[in-house]
Amino acid sequence: MMDVAVIEDPATAEVTLDPTRARLLAELAEPGSATTLAARVGLPRQKVNYHLRTLEQHGLVELVEERRKGNVTERVLRATAVAYVISPAVLAAVQPDPDRAPDRLSARWLLALGSRLVRDVGTLITGAAKAQKRVATFAIDGEIRFASAADRSAFAEELTQTVTALVAKYHDENAEGGRDHRLLVAIHPTTNPNGSS
Repeated sequence: MMDVAVIEDPATAEVTLDPTRARLLAELAEPGSATTLAARVGLPRQKVNYHLRTLEQHGLVELVEERRKGNVTERVLRATAVAYVISPAVLAAVQPDPDRAPDRLSARWLLALGSRLVRDVGTLITGAAKAQKRVATFAIDGEIRFASAADRSAFAEELTQTVTALVAKYHDENAEGGRDHRLLVAIHPTTNPNGSS
């Protein structure tokens, strides 16, 4: 089971947006059958079976084992991942394009950059999984409390200068065998778990 699976197919994304199927996916972090799931989610076994077949057709759940119980074969399934992310590529025609209106101070541009990050890293993860390789990535995540808007502005300027100097130091346009990497640095106010900022 993967930690995170990236959904790049519109039909698969649509399947996961159904609340019942999303609940079944969450329940299937641990293997279960239609019978055991029906008791947990309060639905008839036949209805659960229908949803499980749909999830299986889209590669969201996989067969773990089959158990014979009298004249019936019970299928035990589990989710293919602990969590799922829907790539912006699912909405290819309307996905955000950070090249359309670059603005370092725009929250909407930051969202477009984040969208591209999800799309690109999702594509890399999918390709690496098929090739049974790892993706070379690096990330820093943290929080900082600024005393004032002026401090935040000064920090952003100093960060820009430092990152620009590092890029100039290590970027080699003509490196034979080199590989391009995308760098994204972002600052935004934190939000608390209940959604307010």
